[in-house]
Amino acid sequence: MKEGPNIAQIAALIGDPARANMLTALMSGKALTVSELAGEAGVTLQTASSHLAKLSAGGLLRQRKQGRHKYVSLANDDVAHVLEGLMGLAAGAGQVRTRTGPKDPALRAARVCYNHLAGDRGTQMFDSLVARGHLIIDDGHLHLTPSGSAYVRDLGVDLDGLTRGTAPLCRECLDWSERRSHLAGSLGRALLARFEDLSWVRRHKDCRLVTFTPTGTRAFDKAFPVASTRRSMGAPAHQ
Repeated sequence: MKEGPNIAQIAALIGDPARANMLTALMSGKALTVSELAGEAGVTLQTASSHLAKLSAGGLLRQRKQGRHKYVSLANDDVAHVLEGLMGLAAGAGQVRTRTGPKDPALRAARVCYNHLAGDRGTQMFDSLVARGHLIIDDGHLHLTPSGSAYVRDLGVDLDGLTRGTAPLCRECLDWSERRSHLAGSLGRALLARFEDLSWVRRHKDCRLVTFTPTGTRAFDKAFPVASTRRSMGAPAHQ
């Protein structure tokens, strides 16, 4: 096929192992320095700079200088959405890393997917909002219902501010570990930020891990109950 988007070029950029490691590291949503990304990829600074230049030219990264350092982040939500989808595809095809560390179960429970909540907690929130009619899927698109608008406002989210922005309010993102959807878009980002403000969660500086406090666990389970829904879907109730 000679017409249309050149997916081969984007696939080639992501497909290099060193570049894939860099992109995965940036899924934490934080900007990292070139030296930090070189460490993630296991390459020299010079090689890392070359890889980052290619990713930036391909529209996957954004680089900016602050003082003596150059910071790198994913270009936008669309890049993160594609990467999370590829992670799910790889996991479903059995293409998983053989070396798992002590953080692996915790990452599957709750982690950052660029700027929103993912893992078991992320899918719990999504399932709960859908089950109670706060989110609906219509014509392939995710929408916040009037009851959902009232609910997230009660949680302290500035919904009016979100709707004035240009980013999509609600997006479905396939969770790579749960193989089900979690909530992305500006609402997903705002909810995670709100959980941090309420001290329900703590984000780790060196990885994508999100830890719920004991108070946060109780409050989250009360705000997003899904036990009966998951049983009816054949999934285990959240513990």
